[in-house]
Amino acid sequence: MPDGSASAHLLRPKIATTFREGYSLGMFRRDVLAAITVAIVALPLSMAIAVASGVSPDRGLYAAIAGGFVVSALGGSRFQIGGPAGAFIVLVAATVGRLGVEGLLLTVALSGVMLALIGFLRLGSLIRHIPHAVTVGFTCGIAVTILASQLKDLAGLHLAGPEPGLLAPKLLALASAAPTFNPVALAVGGGVATTIFAIRRYRPVWPGMLIAVAGAAIFVSLFHLPAQTVGERFGSLPHGLPPPRLPPISLALVMGVLPAALSFTLLGGIESLLSAKVADGMTARKHRPNMELVAQGLANIVSAVFGGLPVTGTIARTATNVRAGARSPVAGMLHSAFLLLFILIAAPLAGYVPLAALAGVLVVVSWNMAEKAEFRRLLTAWRTAAVLLATFGLTLIRDLTTGIIAGCLLAALFALLRHRVPEEGL
Repeated sequence: MPDGSASAHLLRPKIATTFREGYSLGMFRRDVLAAITVAIVALPLSMAIAVASGVSPDRGLYAAIAGGFVVSALGGSRFQIGGPAGAFIVLVAATVGRLGVEGLLLTVALSGVMLALIGFLRLGSLIRHIPHAVTVGFTCGIAVTILASQLKDLAGLHLAGPEPGLLAPKLLALASAAPTFNPVALAVGGGVATTIFAIRRYRPVWPGMLIAVAGAAIFVSLFHLPAQTVGERFGSLPHGLPPPRLPPISLALVMGVLPAALSFTLLGGIESLLSAKVADGMTARKHRPNMELVAQGLANIVSAVFGGLPVTGTIARTATNVRAGARSPVAGMLHSAFLLLFILIAAPLAGYVPLAALAGVLVVVSWNMAEKAEFRRLLTAWRTAAVLLATFGLTLIRDLTTGIIAGCLLAALFALLRHRVPEEGL
C-alpha cells in the first residue's frame, strides 16, 4: 500500500482515498474501538479546556462533536482528531473577556475562513517552515500560562474582581486572594493530577483522565465536600447540540475581531500540521497539508455555527487514536458521534464534576505540553537559545502572536547574518 507521498499535494479528503482503496468490516471494528477510546479521553478534556477558557463546558463538547467530525470527514490525514486544544485557552479567554461569546464565535468563524483560504491557495508549506525554536518557545509559554490559569480553581480561590489575563497581574491577583484558599479543592485537584500520572505510568491503557475525574465527582458528591462543581457554576449541560446559528456579522465587528482571528489562524495552522506530522511519524504515512488546512477551516466555521470553541488537530488525542488501532478517518467521525451520544443521554452527570478536578486535568495537560527536554537542548546553542527565549518570554508577558512574530524575525535575522558573515566572525 502506498504511503501517500505521491498524493500529498492533492486537495482530496483522505476518507475518499480510504474508501477507494477498500474499507473492510475488520477496519470498521478497529475504528469503533479507537473511537470509543478517544472519546473517553476527549470528554473530560473538552470540558476542562472550555471552563479554563472562560466559557461553559458544553462549548468544548460542541467543538469536539461538530468541528471534530468535519476534521475527520474532510481532512488530509487518516488519523487526525480535531477538537478544542489547550494551546487556545489563553487566546480564547482573552477574546471572551474583550469581545464576549458572540465576538468569540465570529472570531472562530473568521479564522476558519482564513485557514480554508490558506489551504485552497496551497500555502500550507509556509506554516510548516516556522523555526523549531519558535514552536518550542511558544508551546512552553502556553504551558506555563495554562498552569497559571488553573491556580484559581485548583486552590478554590475567590477573587474580588475579574481574573487578569496577563501573567504578572494574574499572579498578583491570585496572591491577594490567598485568604480564600480552599484546601479541599486543592486536595481534589491534586488528587486528580496524581491519579492521572499514576495510571499513565502503571496502567497506560486505562482511561486515566476519565477515571480520575469520575472518581473525584463521586467522592465530592458522596461526602458533600465544599468544592464547587460544574453544575453550581454553569448549570446543567444541554441535551444535544444547539440549533445552528451564524454569529452577528458587520464590518465593524469583523475589523474588531480581525487581530484575534489572525492569532487563531496562525496557532490553528501550526498545531494542526504538527499533529498530522506526529501521526505520520507513528504510521509511516503522509498527510495532505493543504487539504488538512481546508478541513480545519471548515471545521472552525461549523464549530462557530454550533456555538463551539476553535478547533484544531490535537496531538494527544491523535496519538491516542493511532495507538488504539484506528485504520481510517471513520474513527475520528465516530469519536464525535460517541461524544454526541453522551450529551444526549448522560449530560446531567457532568454537573457533578468539581471544577478543581478539571483544573487537575489541565495541570497534567500543561506538564505534558511543555517540551522540557527540547527546551534545555535548544539552550545549548546561543542562536537557538535567543530565538527560544524571545518567543517564550514574549508569549508570557505579552501574547502568543507577539512571541511568534518576534521569534520568527529573530530567526530570520540570524539566518541572514549566517549567510553574509563568516561563522567565525559571529
